[in-house]
Parts: sequence; C-alpha cells; structure tokens
Amino acid sequence: MYCLAIETSCDDTCVAIIKNGNTILSNVISSQIDIHRRFGGVVPEVASRRHLEYLIPALEQAFQQANLTLKNIDLIAVTRGPGLTGSLLMGLCMGKTFSILHQKPFIAVNHLEGHLFASRLDHPDITPPFISLIVSGGHTELTVVQDWGKYVHLGRTRDDAAGEVFDKVAKYLKIGYPGGPLIDNRASNANPTRFHFRGGLEDQENYDFSFSGLKTAVIRAYDQLSDSSKKDEKGINDLLASFQQSVVRTLWKKTIRAVKKTGIRSVSLGGGVAANSSLRSLFSQKGFQNNIKVYLPSPALCTDNAAMIGSCGSFHFSFGRISPLDLEPDPQLRLGDV
Repeated sequence: MYCLAIETSCDDTCVAIIKNGNTILSNVISSQIDIHRRFGGVVPEVASRRHLEYLIPALEQAFQQANLTLKNIDLIAVTRGPGLTGSLLMGLCMGKTFSILHQKPFIAVNHLEGHLFASRLDHPDITPPFISLIVSGGHTELTVVQDWGKYVHLGRTRDDAAGEVFDKVAKYLKIGYPGGPLIDNRASNANPTRFHFRGGLEDQENYDFSFSGLKTAVIRAYDQLSDSSKKDEKGINDLLASFQQSVVRTLWKKTIRAVKKTGIRSVSLGGGVAANSSLRSLFSQKGFQNNIKVYLPSPALCTDNAAMIGSCGSFHFSFGRISPLDLEPDPQLRLGDV
C-alpha cells in the first residue's frame, strides 16, 4: 500500500511517499527558513504563498525519489491542523484535487498525532501504552497514549510553547532565526549553571507548562548586563545554556512525574524541540538511570515532515477511515480530533 502524504502546517513544504505505513520511500522538505529569517519569524501570508510555489516541485521530487507515479498511489494523507490556516489550506487543496482527479481515498491527519507516529517510523517496536511529550514551536503537550488513536491528555503549555520561547529569546538577543538550533549550537560548550533560572510551574504537582515567565527572566538578566558583557560571546553563550537547561529540566520533571503517576515506563518524544541535543542527552541519560525506555525519533523526523503524516494516515486507512472532501482546515485542532 502506497501513501502520498502532504504536510504544510507552518512554513515547511513537505511531501512523502510511504509504503505499508512504515517504510519511507521519499521524504522531501522544502524549507522557507531563509525567507522568514529577515522577519525574525514566520509570516503566515508569505508562508502560504510559498507553499503554492513549492508544492508541485516537491511532489515531482518525491515521486522521482520513490520511482513511482500517481497510478501507484493507494491513498492521499494531508495535514488538516493544527497550524496556520493559509498554509494548511494549500496542502488540503492539493490533496483533495489529486483525490478527485485520480479517484484516490483522502485521509485528513492531525499534525500532532503525526508527531506520535514519527517515533513509530524509527522504532517499530514501540507499543502503547506510553507517555508522549510533544515539544515544538506551537505546542508543548504531555499525553498518555493508551493505544494508537486513543489518547488521554495530561497537560500542555499555558502560554508560550517550548520552541516559541527559544525563538523569542533568540530574537531579543539578536542571535538569529530559528532560535532553537542556534541556541542549541551556542550552548553546546557553555556553562549552563552560571545563571539560575526556574521553569514556570516546574515544581508544581501538575502536568502543565509555562515558559513566559522564564522568557522574561532571561530578557531581564540580559538587560542587566553591562554593554561590554553583552559583547562577551562566552558570557552570552552561558546565558543561553542556562536558559536551555531550565527548559529541558522542566520538560523532564513533568515527564517523570507522569511516569511515576501512571506507572507507564515508556516515553516518546516528538516535535522540533525534540531535535535539541541537550534535551535528547538528558532524556536518554535520565531514562537509563530510572529504567525508562525513551523513544527518540531521528532529528529529521522530529521537525515537520510528511513521512509521519503518511504513517499516521496509513494507520487510519487500514481501519477503513476515509475523510470527506468538504473538510476544512482546523488551526486549533486538538490531539485526538480530526
């Protein structure tokens, strides 16, 4: 069974072809980072227009890499939400058009659920139940995966998402965009204990996150530096490392609290922030120390991609689910909804 998958929830134009739900034949990602860098963040109108420009070349490349044509495709899976409305609309329109013209089943996919299936692509042995932590630019969510398609929400961010606060700190300190990988790189050889920051709700007995206060604390610490200190690259790197450690520590504390509460000793990570080297190192180390199995997708499958959408769509199609063609984008879609 061959699935053509399209993902356009934000600013990456992604097309993939998946075989039998778990084999990646092609996984094309056309990035818009260089376009949005000058704005310091994603401009929704620009992103949607670029999707329109990039989609056909990405589709052609995906078919070429897979050595297949549309005649070989059995179903079409497309991200419905959450995300930017205009961006989502571009992918949905393309998927629906192919579905109608070539008489292929159409499957709408939840972007967040797609991140769950990214772990399944890299780790075929992963089986529910497990704890899922999705950390990205727009989402920070902790969930119990009782079974594929059956999810129990534990907590989410009350304000800024983890990836969002990385970008905002980077923008204020004028170190570039996107903030996540730039901070990760600059913090790699820095001192993460030089500055002391606390993650919001870090020690509260719940599963929610709050990073807005941490962002303010980092900005205040930077503003209090002398002009010469602001030009000291080592000092700024220490500040960034201390900030990053606070985020990662908070993510781990909430996750281990969920593990202890539920008794489930398997954890899966997903989303762009899951590519962060400090986060991956801490979760791997702490997981080993606490006898917890930690499933980390490869960095390429942590960031937005269509392979995870194809895997998720193939799963739902195997149970006979087909989406109506009048389905519209849902930028606020919650995990478990389609």
